[in-house]
Formats: sequence, structure tokens, C-alpha cells
Amino acid sequence: MKFTTRTGAGAPWHPVRALRVHGAAWFARANYTRKWLVLGTAIGLIAGAGAVTFYNALRLSSWFFLKVLVGYSTPTPYGEGNAMGSTHFARPWLVPVVAALGAMLGAILVVRVAPEAEGHGTDAAIAAVHYNPRGIRFRTVVVKIIASALTIGSGGSGGREGPTGQISAGFGSFLSRFFDLSPNDARLAVSAGIGSGIGAIFGAPLAGSILATEIMYRDDFEVDALLPSFIASVSAYGLWGSVEGFGPLFGYAHNYHLANATQFVWFAVLGVIGGFVGLGYAKGFYGLANLFSRSRLPKWLRPALGGLCVGLIALEIPQVLGTGYGWIQQSLGAHLLAIPLWIVLVVPVARVLATGLSIGSGGSGGIFGPGMVIGAFVGASLWRLVEPLAPSVGHSPAPFVIVGMMTCFGGISRAPLAVMLMVAEMTGSLSLVLPAMVSVGLATLIVRRADDSIYRSQLRSRADAPAHRLLVGLPLLAELSARDAVVPTRCVLHEGMSVEEMITNMRDAAVVAAPYVRLDDTYAGVVELASLEESLRDHHAKLEVVDVAPVAVERHLDVVLDVLMNAQRSWVPVVNQRRGVIGTLSFSDLVRGYQRGLTSTLRRAQTLSGAAGVLEIDVEPGAALVGHLVRGGLLPRGLLITAIERGRDVLTPSGELSFEVGDRLIALGGASELAKLRALASSVPESRAERPSGD
Repeated sequence: MKFTTRTGAGAPWHPVRALRVHGAAWFARANYTRKWLVLGTAIGLIAGAGAVTFYNALRLSSWFFLKVLVGYSTPTPYGEGNAMGSTHFARPWLVPVVAALGAMLGAILVVRVAPEAEGHGTDAAIAAVHYNPRGIRFRTVVVKIIASALTIGSGGSGGREGPTGQISAGFGSFLSRFFDLSPNDARLAVSAGIGSGIGAIFGAPLAGSILATEIMYRDDFEVDALLPSFIASVSAYGLWGSVEGFGPLFGYAHNYHLANATQFVWFAVLGVIGGFVGLGYAKGFYGLANLFSRSRLPKWLRPALGGLCVGLIALEIPQVLGTGYGWIQQSLGAHLLAIPLWIVLVVPVARVLATGLSIGSGGSGGIFGPGMVIGAFVGASLWRLVEPLAPSVGHSPAPFVIVGMMTCFGGISRAPLAVMLMVAEMTGSLSLVLPAMVSVGLATLIVRRADDSIYRSQLRSRADAPAHRLLVGLPLLAELSARDAVVPTRCVLHEGMSVEEMITNMRDAAVVAAPYVRLDDTYAGVVELASLEESLRDHHAKLEVVDVAPVAVERHLDVVLDVLMNAQRSWVPVVNQRRGVIGTLSFSDLVRGYQRGLTSTLRRAQTLSGAAGVLEIDVEPGAALVGHLVRGGLLPRGLLITAIERGRDVLTPSGELSFEVGDRLIALGGASELAKLRALASSVPESRAERPSGD
């Protein structure tokens, strides 16, 4: 059985394959500036296009479900027409039905096609940055657009930043796979995608680029992502603005002037309230999510139940429907006084409940947008309650609404700087940054003390990130290249081979998986023996080639280790500039290469210092060490055995390990200790080994 019917020694030219090969080689050689000018611009343009696509899909869905079916128009913000919206539902009995229907349709699509598209999206994108930046499938992007448009457009409480961020992060992931970017570059590409997508759809490119660096950790910044995110955010917003128009989402809402320091007191009060409300948002959302996850209802039915409940709530509190950005616009001015006080006070709680029912139930949408609605109405509530009693708060609710948006979500997202800048860009004013620093700072302290976050995939700091931890613990990895550790390939499979030939070659080489190359000798992936044997038994001719990222031979060993961990395999192929397979690298090969590099470095240090150094020696037959335990007391004090190579394995020199003939020992110590070890590992008796020559 053959997997291909093509014959001949030559391979047909394939433009996409050629682009991938030459592009991968170019990115591997390109310097930082050229690489990120190209990647950042490409990611930004796709992020902007994704934001435009999702925005129009959401607008179309909202028009059909709410305007056509229900007879209701939601209010819109300044940047989207500044419409006041309907004052009542033409067909109120349809509101719960439509909300349930849209949520159910989106859930069916997610469950059947791309389960990873479930939820608010940003958490999944953050997790991808930390653990698997190449793993976001393209179908996830498509499903996220449709499912989120159905869920939010039919009235579900959700934001559009989560879907947009996951869409653009997905494209960064695709580029990482297509051009075989290094794991570090892949992480930066996905990070830049998140920030540029969110920045584009909110009209806040600066905040989007800052968000890409701040949202990854609770107490740290991913500083390496800043410049790529700048480039991507500018490109994304440029495309978005060219299609949808430039300008802040909520218009130029307020020009605040600080009159006296006593006004800080009210913003401090808002900060304390906002901090606790943010904690309530996180705990309420995930509490409802856990409740739904324990339900025995089918996954596609849970969002329908949540949508039904949201529709029932909306009959009394229409502010819970959709994104809610139009209601934020109304709360910024005199229209706030037209909303009953009890609704203003209850909207934050209702939005927490509605978001948990819509997104926590398994629906698709963001949680950033609802967080801003919650914060806006917390600020509006404080102003409505205090303004009659303390005229010093001012006659406009806008400062409290704007700072409330910054406060509630800035604290609980653990990204206070990015959220402050984002709201400032969305409202066209930086004049509120000073009071916002007081409010957001207090809210962040409260959330930090509670050690909580709305994004559960955030790590504590870069020290907890796998990539950064490796570089700190093994600094020489960034100095040594794959060329220093690569070993020849034991088996390579070629396009055109029959399944029987592949199985025979793999069994002869005693391997369970092998690199697979095309007719032009370019690497295509990895084929597993179990898959071949199954195809032989079932008599089908479909070849399953697993997408395992190769490593360019010029890459440093820190990249190799990162690829090994992301691939979740014991080895990875090593390729040259033409993407031809030249060998493989396993964990043990990498350790040996690292140890050789460490040995070389220490020897150079010994040459300079002349005191202590490193010894690499084999245990000979008849040596005194044979059969003795590492901790048996035979080794001299002050000697450190760093590793023991036994065959193809690298063993950790634990105390219970005994020495065997042929072991290669790598040790650190002073001159006398190393001389003692040399004698113990030699077949020459110790008395003779230590005797000076000529005696």
C-alpha cells in the first residue's frame, strides 16, 4: 500500500510550501528589527481585519435577533452612532426565547466543532502564551467569531474584546506554526495578537499594546512583548479606523479639572467600593461557571438555560442585554438622571449575574466589556447617592463613571495601567488619570490582598513562566547551539514510500516515530509507528503526519528545550536552512550538549584561575569506584559529581546510584580532589596512579 501515486525523482513546485520554507529560513536569520516589523505588521493587519469582521457579525446578529425578532434596539455609544435605543420591547415574550436560542446555537457550534472556543477567550489566549503558543487552531478563530456573535447578538451579557483577542492570537499562533518561529517568538506573536485585537476593537491602540505586556502576569510585565505589540497595535487600529472610523468609542466625554485635594476623598471611596465589587464579579462569575460545570445537562443546553434566565432579567433590567456600551454612554451625561435610581444601583449585581449566566454557562463572549459596564454603574451609583448631599463632587457624573470603569476591572484584571489607559482612550480624555490613580490603586491593593484575578490563566510573575524559569536556571542554554548537541537521525521516512517500507525501516531502527520528508527532501512532520500499523490493519491509505515543530540547526539550546517542552515529545527533528532533516535532539542529547558546553567553560575558567576545575573521565574495568554508591564515602570531600553518562542516558548522581564500568563522570572540584577521582576511576592501582613519574 502506497500513500502517494506520484512518481519521478523531482518534486513539483508548490508556492505555499516554498513560502513556508523560505519564510522560515528568513525569520531564523532576520535580526530583531526586521523580524518584528514584518511579523508585527502582519499580525496587526489580521487583528484589525478580525476586529472588523467580528464587529459587523455582531452588529448583524444583534439586528436580526433583537431588532427584527424582538422589536428592540439597544442604545449605542458615540463612536457607533450614539443612538438612544428603544424605550420598550415590542414583543417582550420573545426576549427570553431569543436569548436562549442564540446562546444554544452558539453552544452547539462550539461543542461540535471547536470546544476550546467556549468561554471568554482571553484566558485561553493567555494560557496559550505560557504553554502552547503554536496550538490555537484556525477553526477556533472561525467558531469564536460566529458563536460569540450569536451569543451576544441575541442578548447575552458579554464583551467583544475576548473573541477579538482570541481571533488575533489565533493568527499569531498560525504564523508561528507556518514559519516555525522559535517558542519565544511564538509567545510574543500571540501576545501581540491579543493586545492589537483588543486595542483595535476598542479604539485604544496604546492601551492594547500595554495590555499585551501586563495581562500575562498578576504581579509582573512581559516586557519583551512591548515593541512587537506597539507595531501590531498601530497596524490593527489603522485598518480598523480606515473601515469603521477613527475616534474614541464614547466620544470626548469629559474634561476634568481638579479643583481641590478634598475631591480625592470621593475617588478613594470609589476605589474601595470598586475593589470589593471587582472581587464580587470574579467570585460570582466563576461561582456560576462551577455551578454549570457540575450540571448534568448537555453542554449545548447549559448556555440556552443561561440565556433564558438573562432574557427574563432583561424584561425588568434591559441594561443586561448585549455589550451594554450604549448604557455606559447614557450614564456619562444627563440621561443618567432619567434612569430610575434602583436600576442604577442594581445594574452592577445584575450584570455579574447575567455575565455568569451567559458566558459562565459555556457561552462565548468576553468579560472585559461587562466589567466596564459594572464599573460605570458603580461610579454612577456613588455619584447619584452623594451629589445631593455633597455638591463638591460636581454636577456631572462623567468623572465617576469613567474612573469607575477603570477601577472595577483594572483591579480585578490585575492590569491597572492598561485598563486606565484603555478607558482614557475610549473616552478621549487623560485628565482623569490623577484621580484614577487613587481609585485604581486602592482597588488593586484590595484585590491583591485577596490574591484573586478575573483571569485564572495568569501566572504570578515571569519567574513562574516555564520559558523564563529555564533561562534563569540554565544560563548556558542561550549560548550553545543545536549544532553542539544534534545526533544523526536513526530513521527518516520519505514521501512515496509504501506503508510496509516505512514500518520495516522503523522496526529495523528500533524507533516508534520518525521524521517524514517530502519528495523535495523538506521536512513535513513526524509519522508514528502505531499509526502506520493501524493503517495496515484497516487497509486505508491515509497518512497521518503529526505537526511537530522542528528546530533550525542555528538555534540556541534554550529554543530547543522550549520546543521539546511544547511538543510534549522526547525528541524533535533538527533541520537546515533548506528545511532538510539533518538529525534529532532529545532531552538527553540536550543535557549532554549542555554538559559539554559547561565543561568547556569551566576548563577555560580553570586555565585562567589555575586552582579548581572540571574533570570528565570514564570508569575503567577494575577501578576502585565500580560497585560503590555515590554516597558511599569513597569520594573525597569537596568533590561534586554533576552528571553520570551511561550509554545514551544522562543520570542524576543521587546517593543511591552506584558506579558501573563505562560510566562517564563529570565532576567539579579542586586539583587534589580531581586527582583523587582520576585514581579511583582508573584501572591502575591508586598507589601507582598517585606516584610521581620517574620514582
